[in-house]
Amino acid sequence: MDRSSLSEPVEGFIEELTPELRRVAGRLDGIDASHAGDDVTVEAFDLSAAFVDVDGYHSDTELWELIVTFGPRMRSLLGLARPDDVRHAGVVSGRSRWLEQPSSLFEILRADDLRTGGRAAWRYYERAMAVAHVIAELEGSPNPVMLRALDHFRAMLVDAISGHPQQPPATPPPTAPPTPAGGASPAGAAPAGAAGGGAARGETVPGGASPTSGVAGAAGVGGPPDAAAAAPPRSVEEVLADLDELVGLAPVKSQIRLVTNLLRVQQLRRQRGLPVPGRSQHMVFTGNPGTGKTTVARLLAEIYRSLGVVSRGQLVETDRSGLVAGYVGQTAPLVIKVVTSALGGVLLIDEAYGLTRAGDAFGEEAIDTLVKLMEDHRDDLIVVVAGYPEEMAGFISSNPGLTSRFPRTINFPDYSDDELVAIFAALCDDNAYRLGPGAETSLRALLVGQPRGRGFGNGRVARNLFEAAVERQASRIVAAAAPTDEELCTLLPSDIDGSPVDVDESVGGTAPDGMEGSAPAG
Repeated sequence: MDRSSLSEPVEGFIEELTPELRRVAGRLDGIDASHAGDDVTVEAFDLSAAFVDVDGYHSDTELWELIVTFGPRMRSLLGLARPDDVRHAGVVSGRSRWLEQPSSLFEILRADDLRTGGRAAWRYYERAMAVAHVIAELEGSPNPVMLRALDHFRAMLVDAISGHPQQPPATPPPTAPPTPAGGASPAGAAPAGAAGGGAARGETVPGGASPTSGVAGAAGVGGPPDAAAAAPPRSVEEVLADLDELVGLAPVKSQIRLVTNLLRVQQLRRQRGLPVPGRSQHMVFTGNPGTGKTTVARLLAEIYRSLGVVSRGQLVETDRSGLVAGYVGQTAPLVIKVVTSALGGVLLIDEAYGLTRAGDAFGEEAIDTLVKLMEDHRDDLIVVVAGYPEEMAGFISSNPGLTSRFPRTINFPDYSDDELVAIFAALCDDNAYRLGPGAETSLRALLVGQPRGRGFGNGRVARNLFEAAVERQASRIVAAAAPTDEELCTLLPSDIDGSPVDVDESVGGTAPDGMEGSAPAG
């Protein structure tokens, strides 16, 4: 084996991160810049050995990759060893524990980024994931244990970069059996400084260099756990129950269930070692404002997390103003920042066609950057773009990279009058109000008079009417000397439509039939 599959990503890791460590070493006491190359090489070995150890197999193919890749790079006799030598010496046994927390080298780069606004930690992440993916594919399709380890490692680094401190894995990557008692290393089979965690753990580097120059103590970063990220995911059934409680949206619910069923079957096929056809999970949501697109996107993110499609399940909302900067060279970093915050979850871009204005170089840059990041993070990012149907069709066709990445469009229909009444009633229930006698009739009369068509506010119309009714009721009630609880909680027809108040109008009575227990607003 003259050159391994692992050589190229390892070379990229070393060549890109060695200058970064040298640069940081110039600003921190205790870090020896002259040993930066050795330190980063050992970091690459630790990373590679940890992923080889994840499933505990330590196959000949995996160990030959380590030998051929790192033998020439490390001042040891690893290059003369054979897989059995490495296996019997326990060089990689137990190494998967290295993946349980970010290395000190990574933390040093991240801390420096926080001070300087740099992107060294992001480059570490990209290079490390390239190494990890090659190792995962050495034996063909990655097994579930390896996929879980990749997912945990990716989420851990992304959380750290985006300001969410890393969490211990819900199911830690399994480790291989412990090193056999008395298992000594064959002559030089274990790279110097590698067997116990490497330079990034503050140990000896190849060739007798000093510990990673105080790397372990120089990082100085960390923080309290992110409770939201640590919360266990809800079951798919619980999330779908919330979806069903939304008012209306029957065709949308049908589409979401179709997506859920497909993901469940794919999950079963993966577990049984059957091939799973690749399919992009990014989506287009079309429809007027106020039709529940954000609410459904949030539930969809939970479903994706529950089924293991994404690691965290958060929803990040943005639009053109959050993606496009006002100066040349600032848009791509802005897109990267937003996408990074959404990794492990769903990014919802509202009115995405705002990025495709004629002659808008900034918008084009944002789209090009987004497409690249969608590809780079296709295993842990879902993008949903939303807006009016015609404009969204134009947006998708504006860039060749978008058409294939957004295979599914879900249209959100306008709410009917009955559904808007149900939403209004749910707002009343949520806020301890009720509709008095004749109030529902006044509400329906207002809804009939609402112009429908492009731009119709749907749920926002119901909310606006509710808020206006509450304001009118307050102006009416404040004049009462000692209003009762019933008066404080009852909306009259005059509160709904703004008509003159009948001084003899009763505030008693019960809510109209069918209004109790209405579903929450979509």
